[in-house]
Amino acid sequence: MSVSKPLPHDAAALHVTGQARYIDDLPLPKNALHLAFGTSAIARGTITSLDLDAVRTAEGVVAVLTAEDLPHHNDVSPSPSPEPLLSEGSVHFVGQPIFLVVAETHLLARKAAKLARIDYDEHPAILTIDQAMDAKSHFEDGPRIYQKGDAASAIENAAHKVHGVFEIGGQEHFYLEGQAAAALPQEGGDMVVHSSTQHPTEIQHKVAEALGVPMNAVRCEVRRMGGGFGGKESQGNHLAVSCAVAAALTGRPCSMRYDRDDDMIITGKRHDFRISYTVGFDDAGRIEGVDFLQLCRCGWSMDLSLPVADRAMLHADNAYNLPNIRIESHRLKTNTQSGTAFRGFGGPQGMVGIERVLDHVAHAVGRDPLEVRRDNYYRAMDSDGPVQTTPYHMPVEDFILHDMTDALVASSNYVARRAHIKDWNANNPILKKGIALTPVKFGISFTLTHLNQAGALVHVYQDGSIHMNHGGTEMGQGLFQKVAQVAAARFGVDVSRVKITATDTGKVPNTSATAASSGSDLNGMAVKAACDTIRARLADFVAERAGLDASEVRFEDGQVIVGTESHAFDAVIADAYMNRISLSATGFYKTPKIVWDRIKGTGRPFFYFAYGAAVTEVVIDTLTGENRILRADILHDAGASLNPALDIGQVEGGYVQGAGWLTTEELVWDDAGRLRTHAPSTYKIPACSDRPDIFNVALWDGENREDTIYRSKAVGEPPLMLGISALMALSDAVGACGEGYPALDAPATAETILMAVNRVSE
Repeated sequence: MSVSKPLPHDAAALHVTGQARYIDDLPLPKNALHLAFGTSAIARGTITSLDLDAVRTAEGVVAVLTAEDLPHHNDVSPSPSPEPLLSEGSVHFVGQPIFLVVAETHLLARKAAKLARIDYDEHPAILTIDQAMDAKSHFEDGPRIYQKGDAASAIENAAHKVHGVFEIGGQEHFYLEGQAAAALPQEGGDMVVHSSTQHPTEIQHKVAEALGVPMNAVRCEVRRMGGGFGGKESQGNHLAVSCAVAAALTGRPCSMRYDRDDDMIITGKRHDFRISYTVGFDDAGRIEGVDFLQLCRCGWSMDLSLPVADRAMLHADNAYNLPNIRIESHRLKTNTQSGTAFRGFGGPQGMVGIERVLDHVAHAVGRDPLEVRRDNYYRAMDSDGPVQTTPYHMPVEDFILHDMTDALVASSNYVARRAHIKDWNANNPILKKGIALTPVKFGISFTLTHLNQAGALVHVYQDGSIHMNHGGTEMGQGLFQKVAQVAAARFGVDVSRVKITATDTGKVPNTSATAASSGSDLNGMAVKAACDTIRARLADFVAERAGLDASEVRFEDGQVIVGTESHAFDAVIADAYMNRISLSATGFYKTPKIVWDRIKGTGRPFFYFAYGAAVTEVVIDTLTGENRILRADILHDAGASLNPALDIGQVEGGYVQGAGWLTTEELVWDDAGRLRTHAPSTYKIPACSDRPDIFNVALWDGENREDTIYRSKAVGEPPLMLGISALMALSDAVGACGEGYPALDAPATAETILMAVNRVSE
């Protein structure tokens, strides 16, 4: 069967040879125009004068557009709260688009955009979490609160208590392919848009609004992205709408891409958080009550901040049964780039918060943090006793981390290595090592229930070849190959027979974003439904001829087996075509069992949980704070994997990206609200040399208890949180320098580590 095989990425050869085409590689007609934004130089204020004469007369400029020149809607927001494409007189962050230049070349457009003369009435900017709290600058009227039990009473009556404040930085997506779009005007006012987006239907919707046409007049096509990580879920709207509006006004194709600096300055980031906690626990470190205050810096626009902050609350328990918990979340509006979707979508921030708590509690009781973590785990799914529930009252019925932790402890030789590290630290005054094992329990589904749906379109041609489309987008994760394997398995043929072409809103409508780790779950099931419709028609056709029941027909190894007879798949298809059997079908799937009330904070927001665990060993230089990850051992739960090779690749990449977020990737704004880390020269993503020298990754041998596509589990976002083990290992190393708790903030840069070393050494 085609599923479960470790097949290579469908475009791997194209990637490594440079033949894979991205948006900026698409050949455009020779009369195509190129676009660039003119942006704000201040963080907050009103525009008092806007002189664009020099821009309009610059070389190659065809048009210059302001908000007043837009034909219809000036809104590119993915949320109900408006977000203007071009400023309507006020500015809210450094880098906000104010006007749009349309020119003959990309370079001429960028050069012309620099010639504007803009005067502002500058207002005091709200940049930090503290400033936003003081100004009561929120996106909701009050904080969102989820709770279970009586946290205050449990903490008050506990034998021990600790309190802490944890700063968690944001993160730049740094996809290899920057934001890009192209629009080609069609006859009758129609528009074809090519966009590097995770959400083709949202592009279609926003372009239709901007042009004042119905959605059926706009077609969005996406063959692939050079990475997305959530940064192309909503941030591509600006470019696609700009191109479409300019194309409609000029009658010429229009293209737009951000240079890396512009990309980093204009687009949203991972939300940075401050998490304060008070926790009560017993002598062994078992948590009896915990109170979290999550302060989320959302930036200037709502974007996707509300569901991101919700998911941070939903992962404040991670793998731990917390009988008494209160989580208070503030969504803060600031004059910085908007926080947006980023791999894990708030889950990583919530999860690292509780891992910090467990680390602090273990330090307080003087036990190995792993033992404290295990003592606080949810009950195993097959154990006796009532089912335990999350802080949002969802039963945890599939908990497998006890067995996974035992297996990883054994395979990583954790116990012996921890003892060796203790001896090492006792004999090395300068270099200190640390080790940590942290678990992951990540909920799979969109928390906005209606997004948990997908469609597909499958054709079988008369020669037996299969053509397929679905609503998911390919951003390097291998979704297309996995879904092709599903189709091949349903028809019992080799995957080489299956061709998936670009995601296209004209073929599969009303798509959900490829996000929430649900790409394979949703689109795999939709494709299965379409294939099974065609397969049932074929089975009825051949069974009737043989005088048998359709249940006796099997599709295996390129053959259609009818009772004791076997026929080549090609021949059956050709015969069915000649007999006017329909060989095309649509498929649809909606995720079952989801019931969620985000206001009350109760229900079942997730279909199931994906699990994982990682052991990381690090070394730090106590004189400089420099550090290295020496080894990582990972065991991850992908259910019955659709493609182990692709899934292991996702785990490896997710771990490195998560470790990068928590160690090296530091976003810095100055006091004027200017992003100073806006290029690879000033923003440090992990390089090949930063990966662990020893990197052991394995998939847990199991299957999903829920009825997912071939009992697989999502594997896009959960592995990122395996990188939390790197931060906890660094904390362990710092803890070897003195008696105090390290209280290591993230990102744990060399400077942060050095300050923590000095603090615990005092």
